[in-house]
Amino acid sequence: MDKNKVLAIATIIMIVVGLGMIALGAFRYDESAGWGFASVGIGFFAIAWVFNALKGRV
Repeated sequence: MDKNKVLAIATIIMIVVGLGMIALGAFRYDESAGWGFASVGIGFFAIAWVFNALKGRV
């Protein structure tokens, strides 16, 4: 595997985990923990965006 494939797989994993965290925050936890899960999920999306941006440059 070359570095671009590794970054692509890491991006996909980060998106899946981010969606899972947002889903936990939206559907499982109704109190303040839900806001924390959703914000961490958005953070996972931001990191996945950075991985995707690095895909041709590293």
